[in-house]
Amino acid sequence: MRAVLDANVLFPTILREVLTDLAAVGLFQPLWSDRILEEWRHAAGRLGPDQHSVAGAEVALLRLRFPGACVAADGQEVIDLDFPDPADRHVVEAALAGGATLIVTANLRDFPQRMMAGLGLRALHPDAFLLDLHRDHPDTVARALQDACAKAAAIGGGMTMADMLRRCRLPRLARAVKG
Repeated sequence: MRAVLDANVLFPTILREVLTDLAAVGLFQPLWSDRILEEWRHAAGRLGPDQHSVAGAEVALLRLRFPGACVAADGQEVIDLDFPDPADRHVVEAALAGGATLIVTANLRDFPQRMMAGLGLRALHPDAFLLDLHRDHPDTVARALQDACAKAAAIGGGMTMADMLRRCRLPRLARAVKG
């Protein structure tokens, strides 16, 4: 399964770590475009100039880890559709260019279900996406979550799994992991 990861799921470090660790073990093939990666850098840059540099290094590492994940989106695929936020059109273009069936995004309102279905796509919140993966691969998802929690603790995060999942806005996954 191919899934475009929107900038808003790449920018939160913990969520990105969980998603990319699951991709690395083969649960899905991640896709993005140069523009999505640049949006991530821009969002990080709002936290300060040093964060822009850190995000640049993280983008470079992500490109090395997943060399085939970046797809070209030239703006021609869905040019005639009226998106709630025209600035998000490029995410759909990346999905179409990469042969993805899913867009993982925290901004579902910008990707109306009816419009996505007409394009053969589905937009999912990361909570729903990870919950689906957890249903099929509970041990693998639990391991990725534990690894992310350990990494956060190692850099001074010192949070519980519940705190981490709450911070990542993954309430349904938190209930599934807890129960």
